[in-house]
Amino acid sequence: MTEPIRRAAKRVETPAFIADVAKIKKNLAVAARIRKEAGCKILLATKAFAMPAVYPLMRRTLDGTTASGLYEARHDRKEFDKEVHAYCPAYKDSEVDELAKLADYIYFNSPAQMKMYAAKVKAKGKKIGIRINPGFSKATTGGDLYDPCAPCSRFGTLPEDLDRLPWKDIDLLHVHTLCQAGHKDSVALIRRVAECFGAYVEKVKTINFGGGHYFTAENYDVDELIAAIKKFREQFPHVDVIFEPGGALVYNAGYLVTTVLDTPFNGEYTAVLDTSATCHMPDVLLGDFRPPVMDAVLCENKKGQRTRPPKSHPHSYILAGRTCMTGDIIGLYGFKKPLKRGDRLILGDMLQYNFVQNTTFNGTPLPDLYVMEEDGTVLRASAFGYDEFARRLGWPAGKLRKLK
Repeated sequence: MTEPIRRAAKRVETPAFIADVAKIKKNLAVAARIRKEAGCKILLATKAFAMPAVYPLMRRTLDGTTASGLYEARHDRKEFDKEVHAYCPAYKDSEVDELAKLADYIYFNSPAQMKMYAAKVKAKGKKIGIRINPGFSKATTGGDLYDPCAPCSRFGTLPEDLDRLPWKDIDLLHVHTLCQAGHKDSVALIRRVAECFGAYVEKVKTINFGGGHYFTAENYDVDELIAAIKKFREQFPHVDVIFEPGGALVYNAGYLVTTVLDTPFNGEYTAVLDTSATCHMPDVLLGDFRPPVMDAVLCENKKGQRTRPPKSHPHSYILAGRTCMTGDIIGLYGFKKPLKRGDRLILGDMLQYNFVQNTTFNGTPLPDLYVMEEDGTVLRASAFGYDEFARRLGWPAGKLRKLK
């Protein structure tokens, strides 16, 4: 199973993200089963993954996309071109008219936003959604940083404010509370909404249970999820059900290939790489994510404390980026043999929430994007260089534009 990616890793220029079509298909097969057996819609949340090169594959299974703002909605309409849903905690006046041309559903976050824009959107023939905060915190990673229902969260209308909403104008109820959740939390959310917010579910035609349902993870019981959806639909037969996963659809379905540039020693050996946690995998620094590394073992416990490398992988290295940020650290890993300059490392589970957040801090080049087909064929999807770095810094003095 690993040979195709090993061969691909030798051929690409590093750093490079590689999407594995075979593994994406495996994830999509789970989504297709849920969609068919539970009778629900499944959307791709493009905040987590947005690679047009694999959209033709995903379009066969998924019903559309969810955008987190105007630019994503533009991208989704142009590149995916199925049903488009859009949600943002707050919209600018200048965005709403264009969003109404692009999205089929526009979700609002508060009674105030609803009051400002709902009538305009409705007049354009588009459907209206409202996000609520059910006070149900079940994010399983990253603490409050990734918990939509954390104390003082800005996401969603609170239960005590729901009766202020113009329910006659609302088509969809949006509830997103999960992050990398297992089946027990998915089922608990569905039950919570039915038990505590059923009166509001009765007022709409559609409910969106959001993302964070990691139904492609190894220990996720898909049967339990399907049973919970069916029970919900029996209770509310007039209501359509939607899920909008992002990471789950590309979970363990891609890689970041990087090259070792140096191995200095300062109390511990460090492998300085041509990639960067700061620039290329921000969840390593923001949350508690440590990517799997092929042919290596992680030498940290769940609390982030370093542990001794096992006898099978006695050579430990801190994997680090080459930016000037001291904390640009990926983690401590053990290897079977010493690393040397020019060695290539393959980091796993690298598609979700990584390249969509990349930066060129310190002039760090953006990784190129590749697609690996099922037969091992490797296709380049993009090639970034200096121009991308320079473009982000703005025009030179001679090209500045005077405001009117």
